[in-house]
Amino acid sequence: MILRPLFAAIGLLCCTLPALADGQVQKLITPADKARLDKYGDTRKAALAEAKAGNPAEVKQLDALVAKPLVSFSNKDLTGNWQCRTIKAGGTSALVIYGWFKCKVTDDSSGWRLEKVSGSQRTKGRFFDDGEKRAIYLGSFTVNEDPAKPYGSGPQSDQVGYAFRTGASEWRIEFPAPYYESKLDILEFKR
Repeated sequence: MILRPLFAAIGLLCCTLPALADGQVQKLITPADKARLDKYGDTRKAALAEAKAGNPAEVKQLDALVAKPLVSFSNKDLTGNWQCRTIKAGGTSALVIYGWFKCKVTDDSSGWRLEKVSGSQRTKGRFFDDGEKRAIYLGSFTVNEDPAKPYGSGPQSDQVGYAFRTGASEWRIEFPAPYYESKLDILEFKR
C-alpha cells in the first residue's frame, strides 16, 4: 500500500526536523534529559533570579560570568588540563560557588571527552556539536572515587548541559535542573 511508505517518510521527516546537534546525540539522550534541555531557558532564568539573594560578592562573580559574550568553538582545541569549579544557582541555597578543582578534556577521535578528576562531586562524559557557539554535554555524575556509570543509567547519575565558550582559555557548561540541590549548575573552566 502506498500510504505506509508515505507515513514512514513523514515520520522520518518529523523526527529529523527538530534534531539537535549531529543526530548522534538524539539517539543517546534520555527523554528526561531532552525535557531538561527543552526547558533550559526558563530553568536558567529562574535559577539566576534566585541566585540574586546569595552573597553579594558571589552574585557579582556569577553576573560577570554569565554576561561574557559567547565565541565560536570552531578551530578551537579544548583538549588538555583545566581548572574547573562548580557554581550552584537556585534551589536548596540561593548561590554557592565552590573552589577550583582539576578537569581534563581528551579527544578520542570521535569527539571531546570531559573528566573532572578532583573534588568530591565529579563528572565524566562527552560533547556533541550543537551549532557554532554551543555544544551538548551528556555525562555521568559520580561522588569521590565511585566509578562513573554509563550515560543513560538513570536520573541520579545522568547529566545534560549546554557548553559555551567565552574566550581563548575559558568556557562553561550549564546543567539545567540537576538531580541534586540546585536549579542550575554551572561548571566553569579556565586554563
